[in-house]
Amino acid sequence: MKKIKGLRWYMISIVTLGTVLGYLTRNTISVAMPELQTTMHVTTQQYGYIVAVYGACYTVMQTVAGYVLDLLGTRVGYGLFAVLWAIFCAGTALAGSWQGLAIARGLVGAAEGAMIPGGLKATSEWFPAKERPKAVGWFNVGSSIGAMIAPPLVVWAIMMHSWQAAFILVGILSAIWAAIWLICYHKPSESKRLSQEEHDYIVSGQEKRLLADEGKKASIVHILRNRQFWGIALARFMAEPAWGTLNAWIPMFMMKVYGFNLKEIALFAWMPMVFADLGCVIGGYMPAFFQKHFGVSLIVSRRLVVTIGGFLMIGPGIIGLFTNPYIAIAMLCIGGFAHQSLSGALITLSSDVFGKNEVATANGLTGTAAWTASTIFAGLIVGALADTIGYSPLFFVLACFDIIAVACVWFILQDPESKAKKAAAAAANQAA
Repeated sequence: MKKIKGLRWYMISIVTLGTVLGYLTRNTISVAMPELQTTMHVTTQQYGYIVAVYGACYTVMQTVAGYVLDLLGTRVGYGLFAVLWAIFCAGTALAGSWQGLAIARGLVGAAEGAMIPGGLKATSEWFPAKERPKAVGWFNVGSSIGAMIAPPLVVWAIMMHSWQAAFILVGILSAIWAAIWLICYHKPSESKRLSQEEHDYIVSGQEKRLLADEGKKASIVHILRNRQFWGIALARFMAEPAWGTLNAWIPMFMMKVYGFNLKEIALFAWMPMVFADLGCVIGGYMPAFFQKHFGVSLIVSRRLVVTIGGFLMIGPGIIGLFTNPYIAIAMLCIGGFAHQSLSGALITLSSDVFGKNEVATANGLTGTAAWTASTIFAGLIVGALADTIGYSPLFFVLACFDIIAVACVWFILQDPESKAKKAAAAAANQAA
């Protein structure tokens, strides 16, 4: 069978496409909501409950999906969840009330719990450590591409037919991707298209813990006792509400604060997601730049990316200072770039510090932490307070959360490389 040069990049492109479809599925409801407020009389707080139900199911299933992926393997596990989210997304069209929408979106959220753990596990299988941040950046870019495609596609479907058609269309697209995944994805050791040269390149660049015995399965208790887990989990807990809010509330924010109609939302709501794409890609290349030009360790390079992203979140934090809608959109663009650059670094950290058969479970657990916060804030708090205190104070709080996330990766997460160097230096001094 003919070998394919650079097969690992083809594999990550399939992962990226899956993330695109996952986030397109996720954002369909936020773009359709102005229409649903008219046709189904869904209130702002009821929409907040819908967001919260999605987030709660996604939160719980992050850990479950991560464990299933480590148990069944990346191909079968991720494919199973993708088929389910396609079915549940199309099934949203059957909802006749906000409660029905909440149930349907909860099922979608539960199935999509495998999306990020699955992508990270595939990345850990196919990439050496030095390329992993770039690969994570590229598959993570799918989240903002999906969110970027959602406004024009969903508005088009609504205007051409109905809001139900939008959910059915996205469900069909997701089902097609699930079939592609199950046919095309294989681990490097099972791929007949992978050259020996590329196989050796991947294996030689992976840490020993990623090459360990595959028979040893993940231990949740062991992961929860690991300080490294809490350094990542707490940082994601503080940072994720920003992304949940941007995904769920930008169309409503534009309509409520600046009076945008459905067509104007289609024209502008995708823009912050373009900058989120840039954040994914540039954030993925930043660690290698810091390592090459500043000589920092792997973990420190990730910390620096999180720091830059965290402080850039001040942009949307001061959105209340501007009355011009286009400046507000520009601040949201800065927020999209900031969050996705730091998000990629935080996601990658799980593959930096956990073993081959722990990485999806660990990422699922940190995702559970992240989406617990996102569910509470983007669903319940924004839904309850947006019509009373407005959106600006809420964006300011999100900026403060990200600064705390920066502190978590610097003061809780340990750097094994730096720790080993210090220990070696201390031993050398003692011997002298």
